[in-house]
Order: sequence, then structure tokens, then C-alpha cells
Amino acid sequence: MKARRLLCVYPVCMTHIDLHHAPIFLALILALVMGLGSIVAPIRVTRQFDIVTLTPAGRNEVRAVYGGFGLAMAAMFATALLQPDLRSGICLTAAAALAGMGGGRLLSAGIDRQIGRFPLFYLCLEVILAGLLFYAAKIG
Repeated sequence: MKARRLLCVYPVCMTHIDLHHAPIFLALILALVMGLGSIVAPIRVTRQFDIVTLTPAGRNEVRAVYGGFGLAMAAMFATALLQPDLRSGICLTAAAALAGMGGGRLLSAGIDRQIGRFPLFYLCLEVILAGLLFYAAKIG
């Protein structure tokens, strides 16, 4: 199943994306939203986790970790879509990173004996996206 002119990344435009590219495209969009949102409004990120004020150092940390990492991952997902020979390695690495984040959330929930609404939401998102990217890595 192919959709015409679905993705155009300068300087190369893809004329179609196969269904097995959908997880990579989804990950690209989510990483881009996370990265840009974190750079523009870092307090919105931390409010989800009950951190309502940030010092300049705190804003710097959010912009670096969530913003910079998100934008770098978006660039890697774009690379995975445009460079088939790199696709499996990028997807496997990103899947492992997401699984590690999910594992860290589970560990924290076990230590604290609770998990908040937003951490639970992100845990589910990380696990699902890790599985989809592992699948994308497997089918290359």
C-alpha cells in the first residue's frame, strides 16, 4: 500500500511510503514535536510531571535533553526513511532507547509504588513505539 507524495525532505522527495515505513514516519513526527516543543516552551514539558518552576539551568536542561535529543532523533528518522541501508540500525537503536526509557519508568514506579497519569501515558507510548521500531528494523 503506497501513498503518493506523502513525504518530502529536502533535498530528496520520496514519491511514496510503504506501510512498513509508517512507524518511522510516526516516530519522526513525535520526535520533532517533542524537540521543538521543548525548546520553545520547556515549562510545558516539566508541568506534566508536577515541576512547575524552572531556573535558567533547568530550562537549559529541558531544552538540551528533550529538545536537542528530540530534534536529533527526528533527523535520524528522516535519514532512516531516505537511506535504506541505514534504516535497520537506526530503528533498532531508537527502539532500544525507547525501551530503556520505558524500563526506567517501570523501575521508578516500582520504587515509588505509584505512577502518575502522564508517566503512564509516556510509558505506553514508549513501549508501543519501541515495538513498532523494532518491527521496522526487522523488516528493514
